[in-house]
Amino acid sequence: MAPTGTPPVASGDQEAALDPDELAEEADAPLPTPQGATQDRPVRLLPRVIAVANQKGGVGKTTTTVNLGASLAQFGYRVLIVDLDPQGNATTGLGVDARGFQHSMYDVLLNDTPMVDCIEPVGIENLFVAPATLDLAGVEQELFSVLSRELRLQRALATVIDDYDFVFVDCPPSLGLITINAFAAAKEILVPVQCEFYALEGLTQLQRIVELVQRNLNEQLEISTVVLTMYDARTRLSEDVANEVRRHFPTQTQGTVIPRTVRLSEAPSFGQPITTFDPASKGARAYKALAREVSDGAQKRAG
Repeated sequence: MAPTGTPPVASGDQEAALDPDELAEEADAPLPTPQGATQDRPVRLLPRVIAVANQKGGVGKTTTTVNLGASLAQFGYRVLIVDLDPQGNATTGLGVDARGFQHSMYDVLLNDTPMVDCIEPVGIENLFVAPATLDLAGVEQELFSVLSRELRLQRALATVIDDYDFVFVDCPPSLGLITINAFAAAKEILVPVQCEFYALEGLTQLQRIVELVQRNLNEQLEISTVVLTMYDARTRLSEDVANEVRRHFPTQTQGTVIPRTVRLSEAPSFGQPITTFDPASKGARAYKALAREVSDGAQKRAG
């Protein structure tokens, strides 16, 4: 059951709550208008396996994974969220109690537990999660001597991929073996970039890792999608950062931007995506718009 009461201050990959005095201003501030929409995007066939990654923490990575996945599920696509972050924020953000399941992604990666035995429904039609526990924190050391350790997730996902239209893999804020497993299994990488100073910090390193994975494990991998998060329309900084990101990633950057809002920070505390926690909020409307843009009207294929 999702927790109730006063939501705690978000931590980790969840966005920090704004000052209460900004609540009234938030209600009046307009939703950022999509701009700089990309052109000449390739047509991407379903199923799509997308790793959500940025080694810089606190950029809205898990927030984007959960809410984009929930929005696509509400549009009728079957969506699986694979939680590979030992913090398990995507798991708890979807209202799944760590005490309520037998198997987690730790068992899949280390003990060859079938992927299908790990997947849990989350109470939202078409949306499922493969949960994480703190056990994942030590899995990189335990996998060190395992044969083909970089391909564990790829092989596990291959057994269930035909049941879903979209698979989102929520990566930890690092570029270790867990993230390499995600990159070996995915064809695409979605990078959330917050509209704050040093927004592009670390992306050069991420690009180098992607090139390494392309050469050695997965030549189809690409950074296909960049999402601007924590956009504050009241500041010049957000606009400047957004323009800079679009300059570096002109075809990958989505036209929809995700605003910084209190409601997005509160939703995980209640075990719900923003689309069910507050469907009329700016955050919910932004993620629904992003889902339309990412899906690009692809025909649903999973039954």
